[in-house]
Amino acid sequence: MNRLSSLEPNKIWEYFYEICQIPRPSKKENIILDYLIQFAKKNNISYSQDSAGNLLMRKPASPGKENLKKVILQSHLDMVGEKEPKAEHDFNKDPIVPEIVTGWVQASGTTLGADDGIGIAAQMVILESKEIEHGPLECLFTVDEESGMTGAKNLKPGFLSGKILINLDSEDEGELFIGCAGGMDTIGKFKVNPKPVKPKSKAYNILISGLKGGHSGDEIHKSPGNAIKIMNRFLWNASREFKISIHHLNGGNMRNAIPREVESYVVVPQKHAINFESFFQIYAATVTREIGSIEKDLSFSLKEADLPLTVINKKTQEKLLNAIYACPHGVITWSRELEGLVETSTNLASIKMNNNKEVVVTTSQRSSLESSKNNISNAVRSVFNMVNAKVEHINGYPGWNPNMKSEILQITKKSYKKLFGTSAKVKAIHAGLECGLFHDKYEDLDIISFGPTIRGAHSPDERIDISEYYDFSLNYIVFTLAEISRSTENVKELFSNIDEGEITDFTGISAPYEPPLTPELIINTSEEKDILTNTNKIIKYLNENKYIKI
Repeated sequence: MNRLSSLEPNKIWEYFYEICQIPRPSKKENIILDYLIQFAKKNNISYSQDSAGNLLMRKPASPGKENLKKVILQSHLDMVGEKEPKAEHDFNKDPIVPEIVTGWVQASGTTLGADDGIGIAAQMVILESKEIEHGPLECLFTVDEESGMTGAKNLKPGFLSGKILINLDSEDEGELFIGCAGGMDTIGKFKVNPKPVKPKSKAYNILISGLKGGHSGDEIHKSPGNAIKIMNRFLWNASREFKISIHHLNGGNMRNAIPREVESYVVVPQKHAINFESFFQIYAATVTREIGSIEKDLSFSLKEADLPLTVINKKTQEKLLNAIYACPHGVITWSRELEGLVETSTNLASIKMNNNKEVVVTTSQRSSLESSKNNISNAVRSVFNMVNAKVEHINGYPGWNPNMKSEILQITKKSYKKLFGTSAKVKAIHAGLECGLFHDKYEDLDIISFGPTIRGAHSPDERIDISEYYDFSLNYIVFTLAEISRSTENVKELFSNIDEGEITDFTGISAPYEPPLTPELIINTSEEKDILTNTNKIIKYLNENKYIKI
């Protein structure tokens, strides 16, 4: 039963509901790709797919608009799979169950996948429509954004031919994004070397859950609780007080999500069992006092368990607990240029035990400055190096530098003002967007990012604001496409009117030259007549002031 059938505009929610029925975790986008290819065939839409799996659909311009700039609409196909502890959901095969709750659409016990399923649905509506007017259009659907941006990384020059790209992966209504952070993952690996459990011991399962978690870019400054850090703090102290041993430690999931829960399976000498249980209750009360006013659903559980055969050897356990304790997490620095923007952060994302042979700790660093991104990544690496863990940096991607002179920025600002009667906020985002990778491969591409209001992305609290979706997203995309058309057409009409003499005294054509009052660069051709020398002076100035990149 489609619980979204009552929502308007009906078609976009119909497509979004269909998308929710399709499992699409990162690196497993084959089913959603097949669905979109069938959609393209049904609607006679030209499409192609590159070696990375990215899908590109092409729609011809509306009649009379064939000579306008080609626009690319872009979203990603995969979603983050996070669920409540009691949710019996397999993201590899089970559909998402969306429901309407007081003005929002959210899922039942899992992430919703509006990031970026609602972007996919918007593209489908525009591709299918015969009423929406636009110039030549490309719709790009990228794979594996959430776990490394490998689709965008492997995008080849020449696959896209558009000049303007609108990224549909932002999550704040009324905000236009023109920059994002770059990122990198730092992974530490520890060999387990298990040893037998000593006699006269008692085992416990410990679960810490209910934290807010969330997107490690958008919400790293909002969530004070990291489940792994909270668990490690307890285990570090308990190992010194009661000589506990760890059999199993597992927490967190995706590299770009703040861990919401963690479980450990520990062994305690029987003589310390009662004191250990009391110590746990005192610790739970302490942490609740510290962060319970924000982390209102924080939960601690301690249950007796069957005694395992082996535990991690003491030397490895001590190294692991020390490394996690010392490993930074959260905001490192705030931007000095843009108020309220996190400049640099690091997320202690997950800890996984592989077949009792290896513990893998995954962290993710972000920064709008490449040097700061490398600096915090090396700081995390140093923590792992000090305990002789195996360390590697992976999944690095560039940031996207803001361009306040962007043509599409001016058009989208103008569109927002016309449509809503107020000004949109122009911002950069601490999250990583694929835009930096697109610009790295297509330097002349003019890029903007916007989207509807989505809250709690990358967590089971993910939800999309129904009241704002139509006005801001679909209607705004359509209006912006129309403004792009008008902008280009107005330029053609302008020069036609000049040629026909309807406009006179036009600077650079029919008006006398007036020197600027405060020129940025002066080339005195009476002193230096060589054309090549003067040209090189201009190019050097433009390059040094970042008007061009050579």
